[in-house]
Amino acid sequence: MDLEARSLQPDLKVVLLAKVREYKADLNIIKREVKKISSGDLNPSARNELLESNMTNVMMASADHRERLMVSTERLNKSGDRIKNSRRTMLENEELGVSILQDLHSQRQSLLYSHDTLHGVDEGIGKSKKILSNMSRRMSRNKCILSTIGVVLIFVIILILYFKLS
Repeated sequence: MDLEARSLQPDLKVVLLAKVREYKADLNIIKREVKKISSGDLNPSARNELLESNMTNVMMASADHRERLMVSTERLNKSGDRIKNSRRTMLENEELGVSILQDLHSQRQSLLYSHDTLHGVDEGIGKSKKILSNMSRRMSRNKCILSTIGVVLIFVIILILYFKLS
């Protein structure tokens, strides 16, 4: 009991150590009385009186001890229930954490896939832009060529008409 009392919290420790000292003192008194009785120094009436008073003390101490044991057992049961509840809560939190990690993993995979797709689309848009700019330059060049051909043809027609009419 002494070792158990020393391992508890400071406020309980002081109270329990005082009770342990009290019990040790009572035990020493009872041991002395038992030695006196067993040595036979006492007369029979004193011996009976001592035995009766000690039995009363022992019964009171036993009842007190039993009450403290019941309180301790109840406290231990409550602590056990709290530990079970804490363990259940911990397991629920662990399951929730695993579920969240799985969701995050699938979201990461989706984001990586989207990133790769977007990168491919970006490359396609870049190529399309180059093709469109090349087509635009060719179209502008073709317009210039056609305009030049048209002007040359009109000039040639005018020249032919001039020479024909003149």
